[in-house]
Amino acid sequence: MSDIEQRQGALQQLVEELLREAKRQGASAAEAAVSSDAGLSLGVRLGGVETIEHTRDNGLGVTVYFGQRKGSASSSDLSPEAVAETVRAACNFARYTSEDPCAGLAEAGLMATEIPDLDLYHPWGLSVDRAIEMALACEEAARQSDPRIVNSDGASLSSHDGLQVYGNSHGFIGGYAASRHSLSCAVVGQQGDSMQRDYWYTLSRLGEMLEAPEQVGRQAARRTLARLGARQIPTQQAPVLFQADVAVGLLRSFIGAIQGSALYRKASFLLDRLDTRVFPEFVHIHEQPLLPRGLASAPFDSEGVATRAQDFVSDGVLRSYVLDSYSARKLGMRTTHNGGGVRNLRADSGGLDRQGLLKRMGRGLLVTELMGQGVNGVTGDYSRGAAGFWVEGGEIQFPVEEVTIAGNLKEMSMDLQ
Repeated sequence: MSDIEQRQGALQQLVEELLREAKRQGASAAEAAVSSDAGLSLGVRLGGVETIEHTRDNGLGVTVYFGQRKGSASSSDLSPEAVAETVRAACNFARYTSEDPCAGLAEAGLMATEIPDLDLYHPWGLSVDRAIEMALACEEAARQSDPRIVNSDGASLSSHDGLQVYGNSHGFIGGYAASRHSLSCAVVGQQGDSMQRDYWYTLSRLGEMLEAPEQVGRQAARRTLARLGARQIPTQQAPVLFQADVAVGLLRSFIGAIQGSALYRKASFLLDRLDTRVFPEFVHIHEQPLLPRGLASAPFDSEGVATRAQDFVSDGVLRSYVLDSYSARKLGMRTTHNGGGVRNLRADSGGLDRQGLLKRMGRGLLVTELMGQGVNGVTGDYSRGAAGFWVEGGEIQFPVEEVTIAGNLKEMSMDLQ
């Protein structure tokens, strides 16, 4: 038996003990999760090492039900004494809470019956010396790429792996191991009175699949240099193209609006819009939680429900909300297998790359950075600071800063082209 299998077995026994203890203390149902994580994080700046941090974190959490009264407690101590005390605390909370007719475990028939291997666990085995060498090479490549790079916010490298096991009194218990590695760099450029900062990063389940340190550094420098000489533009109505990494924020706002907790509180601009058109016909938004090596892949959700590929929007029509079992009951519906949120969300492209989209837009603003939190989930009103590039004739003309993009997400969604 491998080391990871032994560790997972130990965590599984701990989950089983949590559930047994909950039953001993009178709970009618319970669910428990245990995790164990370890990693290395370090940062360098201006050619020197600033931080080195080794982490090893353990945690357990238990939720108990006394009929439809619920109590939860957690601890970072995995000792037998902590197990009993944590369950006792959860039971005490449950005894004094009000009954909630929607409280309870997810339906037993929805539990994952198989735990597929999604190839998520690839420990790197990186030494501290090699990690420092990589981070320094990344920052050095950025600083040496152009004399206009005058300062650095540094380069950071992290390598983490961990295990998590979840179980409940339906008899379900499952767990899996996962790893995540990243390298990033941020630098400052100056040209005359203009000073700008930008960054780049690479992220993967496999350390060997990260972009080369020098490539990350040079890309951070290129992005910074491209922003030098940024100017303001007059107030106007114009087409806007969101760069892919920025457009994620729009998807996040959309998912927040179709999340069960917002819907049953009637705090969503997409309330009662199921099976109606919310985007143009070409839009397809879906999740793929079972992608091998996917950064958000998981074989089951936070309630033990088997995950599945599914559409949220197809042909521009809202096909599904994002519901866990509690919010589904509040709405008189069934869980959409999304306890803990969505996983590997995808918005299919129309086949054009960035240059093709710029040509199609012709004239407008390419947004490469958004600032602030000006999104009203209830009304859909949208107002955020932005920076990017002004486009004429399908070509970037000059960088832009100190811009505010304002509108309403309902109208912005329907106006997509």
